[in-house]
Amino acid sequence: MAITPQWKDELRARITLSTVILRTTKLTKAGREWKGCCPFHDEKTPSFYVNDQKQFYHCFGCGAHGDVISWMTEQRGLSFIDAVKELAAEAGMEVPAPDPVAAQKAEKRAELVDVTTEAQDWFVHNLHSGAGRAAAKYLNDRGLKPETLREFGFGYAPESKQALPTALPRFDDRMLVESGMRIRTDDGTTYDRFRDRIMLPIQDARGRVIAFGGRILEKRDGVAKYLNSPDTPLFDKGRTLYNLHRAAPASRQTGRVVVVEGYMDVIALAQAGIADAVAPLGTALTEMQLEMLWRMVEVPVLCFDGDAAGQRAAMRAVSRALPMLAPMRSLAIVRLPAGLDPDDLIRQQGAAAMEKLLAQPASLLDTLWEYERDTKPLNSPEAKAGLKARLMEHVDTIQDSDIRALYRRELLDRFSAFAYPPREPRQQRSRGGWTAAKPAQSGLSQSARDLLQRAMAGGQREGLLSAVIAGLVRHPGEISRHSESLSRLARLDPKVAPAIESLIELSETLDSQPPNAISGVQGYPAPPEDQRYAFLREGTSPGEAREELAEAVSLLALKPALEAAMAATIARFDEDPEGCLAEQARLREQLTTVDERLKAFGRRKAGTPAEQD
Repeated sequence: MAITPQWKDELRARITLSTVILRTTKLTKAGREWKGCCPFHDEKTPSFYVNDQKQFYHCFGCGAHGDVISWMTEQRGLSFIDAVKELAAEAGMEVPAPDPVAAQKAEKRAELVDVTTEAQDWFVHNLHSGAGRAAAKYLNDRGLKPETLREFGFGYAPESKQALPTALPRFDDRMLVESGMRIRTDDGTTYDRFRDRIMLPIQDARGRVIAFGGRILEKRDGVAKYLNSPDTPLFDKGRTLYNLHRAAPASRQTGRVVVVEGYMDVIALAQAGIADAVAPLGTALTEMQLEMLWRMVEVPVLCFDGDAAGQRAAMRAVSRALPMLAPMRSLAIVRLPAGLDPDDLIRQQGAAAMEKLLAQPASLLDTLWEYERDTKPLNSPEAKAGLKARLMEHVDTIQDSDIRALYRRELLDRFSAFAYPPREPRQQRSRGGWTAAKPAQSGLSQSARDLLQRAMAGGQREGLLSAVIAGLVRHPGEISRHSESLSRLARLDPKVAPAIESLIELSETLDSQPPNAISGVQGYPAPPEDQRYAFLREGTSPGEAREELAEAVSLLALKPALEAAMAATIARFDEDPEGCLAEQARLREQLTTVDERLKAFGRRKAGTPAEQD
């Protein structure tokens, strides 16, 4: 395979060595490095060091030394090709094809780095010359310190359309166009892309200049305020985060990475002492950029302006992240005060105000709930139903089944509390006027009582259904919480529909009463004496009873839903046999899992009373 040194450099730049080694070897932070006991020989005193900036590990005990590729081959035992493939997949790179074309492209990228590096030196020189006097004054007026200008490589591109060829004579026009520095028109003429702009270098994870961003000094009609390099063989804006090469080491110290909207926000934060900030480059966060952030920390902090545009940007990031959520992998969201960006906030209130906001971000789930709740008026049943539909659409995009179930439950709980608040006690007429009605004692119809009593007697679905119905009779405040699952179960299993309808009637009868246990209350059936389940036993805490009852309802409703889905695949088998076979295999696996969960749930509960005795 034509794997060139340049390609391997790019691979190393995209992978954090310590992150790979930490998966199998315990390391602790030691200044700018990591240290631990060497995995290549037995030792009690750590002599194994990992340096992310220099991209190598070294053991002072046995002399083991290498980079991320040699780690995979020597410690993991992979072949070179397998190691490269695994690392390339993690880094979002394609392994070079076995032909000379790939090597030629890698060589071209190396040549283009020479172009952008020399262009950066020229831009910096211009800023400190007479041509850049207005740009330097503008930066000074914005409060940027000289050390900040040096650290971030501020420069200036003059007004001329033909300045670059003169400034960089050793590179032909073709290379200047390929690097994104010049534009070729349809008639073949070329001119400088960046003119009369303050220039900032965009660097890769190793700090090499791969592109530029330019800002105008004064607002001009029809001229973009910010202009970035186009995608080139060097630069892919969807796979690049501005300031990553500085923020990655800083985030290892803070345990945090902050994502802001633009590079001037990054620079404002850095000048205020917040060095762990990055920014996308003119686009919403991409899947690759999210993966890069999650390789650094488990919960990146996204910071958005507090206006409507900032809210929409936050929701775009949330929507992009939902399908990618995994255990211990999420996002946190900070909303700035309306009308302020990070630079404004720091100028007006100081860096401490920014740090305070970053220390108290909202969770991804809170952000999703609050945005959808507040985005439209909710003054009718139809509008509230629309809110529920929007929330469930978001939930359905989550690929991880456990996280999807937890989001569904949490958002439905919030929706129920919002859409069905406790009602005021009903009023009844007395001689002295209107008074609160006494709790209904016999509002449940006789037929409903009989149905519930028979359902609780057992014999259906190996006793779980009877236990769930008894539990909901005992804790009627939970009925509305699980109304969606119960209604779905009634649709899928007509045999249980009458009992579920009676539960709904019970919930409506008691909607003005507090959700206390009602066993033995006049007019309602008493639960059976079989008290294997915590939600049927006296003395169980309300939280434990609710949690176990929710698990039981979920298990009860899940199997009929899967069986119905299986029946649907059989019905449409002739239309799509391959798709149906694949879906049936998946459904059978899920049914097996549900059966195992049902057995485990039953065994766990069956052992509880004996343990208590």
